[in-house]
Amino acid sequence: MHRRVAVAVALVFLASCNPSAPGPSSGPVSHTSKASGGGPAAPEGARWFTYHRDAARSGVAARGPSARRVAVAWRARLDGAVYGQPLVVGDRVIAATENDSVYALASADGRILWRTHVGSPVPGSDLPCGNIDPLGITGTPVYDPRTRRIFAVAETTGYRHVLVGLDVATGKVEVRRVVPTPDGHPRYDQQRTALLLLHRRVYFGFGGLFGDCGPYVGSVVGVPASGRGAIFSYRVPTTARAGIWATGGPTAGSGGSIYVAIGNGAATSAPYDGSDSIVALSPGLEPRAFFAPRTWAADNASDLDLGSMSPAVLAGGRVLAVGKRGVAYLLRAPRLGGIGGELTQRSLCPAFGGPAHRGNVVYVPCLQGGLAAVSVARDRIEVLWRGPAGAAGSPAVGGDTVWVADWNTGDVFGLDRANGRVVGRVALGEPLPHFASPTLTAELVLIGTLDGVVALRG
Repeated sequence: MHRRVAVAVALVFLASCNPSAPGPSSGPVSHTSKASGGGPAAPEGARWFTYHRDAARSGVAARGPSARRVAVAWRARLDGAVYGQPLVVGDRVIAATENDSVYALASADGRILWRTHVGSPVPGSDLPCGNIDPLGITGTPVYDPRTRRIFAVAETTGYRHVLVGLDVATGKVEVRRVVPTPDGHPRYDQQRTALLLLHRRVYFGFGGLFGDCGPYVGSVVGVPASGRGAIFSYRVPTTARAGIWATGGPTAGSGGSIYVAIGNGAATSAPYDGSDSIVALSPGLEPRAFFAPRTWAADNASDLDLGSMSPAVLAGGRVLAVGKRGVAYLLRAPRLGGIGGELTQRSLCPAFGGPAHRGNVVYVPCLQGGLAAVSVARDRIEVLWRGPAGAAGSPAVGGDTVWVADWNTGDVFGLDRANGRVVGRVALGEPLPHFASPTLTAELVLIGTLDGVVALRG
């Protein structure tokens, strides 16, 4: 049993939840539409509206394609890299590119139904550091079935971050709002996290560019899905860094809480500065609880923080957190435990991206040694199996199959959920975006590439 250190959350986290209400912004939009009507139906087998399918980021579909004899069904060459996870709304696949374009594709054959270009991305040569060129839409979009809008965040020239809401049937832009970064340094802020739709707001995080250059400070914002009204924000109370950038993004938990993973901050000795942590936020983005390892100061000094993987928020009040240090921490929600207050921990692997989870089993995207299936039953962390060594992408589960990619080679694996055995494999023959994660329908595995989307069929 680990000794708990009592730390008052209200003292540790200085309030950074100041609502602001800038007016709506308009700008040039290039729109090409090949579809019209009231929008597609979304049968149960064709609902992948957000990163890892649901607000808890489970990454689980009741059904999925067979991994046996899996092969490429179609390829859609688009105008840029697709770093976000494709979405599925009925009979169409939604993808967003680093060229600041949003596409609707026919799920049957990959035909372009519409394309909307929402701005001009930032050329890599204009960025102080980074590894995406150009830099446009990186975070996974989200679909709102109530309004039938697709929401995405585009970075555009002038280092503006723009939330757009597009009609899923036609691609017409119906919401457009510039979102100021809470730290005031938009040139150094990258929007990489998936978007979360909750409480009729769109939530997303900001971190730094690859290379950690400049005076950025990590933050989360919540923007009304209508495009009008106050923007809420939480800024990590450190003087520098502490990015919120893990691809799974803000994750919904019980009681309306929103969980985020935070990277290494400026402090390398006491007092604690809110970095290297898992934080639970209210719908208004006020801090409710946090966890930080007892090694937080050393983690900050060595860039071994928890910010690289989104937390796995499980039913039953448990949260599994794994970061760059490679230690897995099991936490009790909603309290989380403060500094050193984990239920248990064990050495596992450095993890990057977004986990999937089903029941008490979490599928952890390990950077080294391959995917790890981990049981957290009875408040213990037990490794059930490991996947192929190079399969470091973020996993998704369809029926009895776990799908995961090797982003270096472009190989996509279908693994037996019971034991991790490789059931099917497709070699795409080209690298994939880092942290690439499959999207599943009953018939297809969809994955973003450096020039579009690939669909696999069993």
